[in-house]
Amino acid sequence: MAGYAFISLNFIGYVAFKLIPLILALILSFADWNFISGVENIKFAGIDNYLALPKDPIFVDSLINTIIYAIVLVPVSIFIALVFAVILNDNVYGKGILRLAYYLPNVSSMVAVSIVWMVLFLPSYGPINQVLQSIGIENPPRWLNGSDTSLLSIIIVGVWQSIGYNIIIVLAGLQGISKSLYESAEIDGANAVQKFFYITIPSLSSTMFFLTMISIIRSFQVFTPVQVMTSGGPGNSSSVLVYYIYTTAFKHSDIGYASAMSWVLFVLVFIFAAARMIYERKNK
Repeated sequence: MAGYAFISLNFIGYVAFKLIPLILALILSFADWNFISGVENIKFAGIDNYLALPKDPIFVDSLINTIIYAIVLVPVSIFIALVFAVILNDNVYGKGILRLAYYLPNVSSMVAVSIVWMVLFLPSYGPINQVLQSIGIENPPRWLNGSDTSLLSIIIVGVWQSIGYNIIIVLAGLQGISKSLYESAEIDGANAVQKFFYITIPSLSSTMFFLTMISIIRSFQVFTPVQVMTSGGPGNSSSVLVYYIYTTAFKHSDIGYASAMSWVLFVLVFIFAAARMIYERKNK
């Protein structure tokens, strides 16, 4: 009873704020309902909401943009984090301060961060384009104002924001590698590159898999930078799945259709989460 008492508050919060909304979203995904009209106007629609998704060009564009965001952000952010983690794992002056500095973006308010990046990305007076013009690039990208660069701008912000967390995870994995492996390799005449590819990378396989799965799941849930910086524009060039769900539910009041999209997102995230759990159980 003491154990149940300790977990009761967390369990009540889980049921009230996660389990019940999850079940209600599943039920509403089979309904046609504008919540402004009241609960009494909920109409059963069967699987019409799900059948309409492939025919919705904005949903398709948002899904493609979300996949592109994940495909680009995950390997880039993990690779950069791996390089910095290897450097910080050695005898670097002030490594504690550097670790804190790299991790700060992960705990910073994404609304404030997005506003700062909006200023940096200004096409005419932004610091980024001013630097590009100073080195001879006459027509720098329009960044957030260009349909071909708006999603890239969101990806850059995402990479910057996720590197700190990735570095901490990779550092934890690096510190778990026995130094005797490197000492044995040095005796056999291995250089730094060979030790990196034949010892460091294989020893970090489970850590990298975990980080890849977590990064993919987080990538599918990106919302704040899109909401603050581009509002999904220009056109639908930077619209992602969570943002389209938000606009459908709370701007167009189509709760049934938004719930159907939410469950599509849930299934995508669940697949990667299940893959991570299966991998961890097999490697215990």
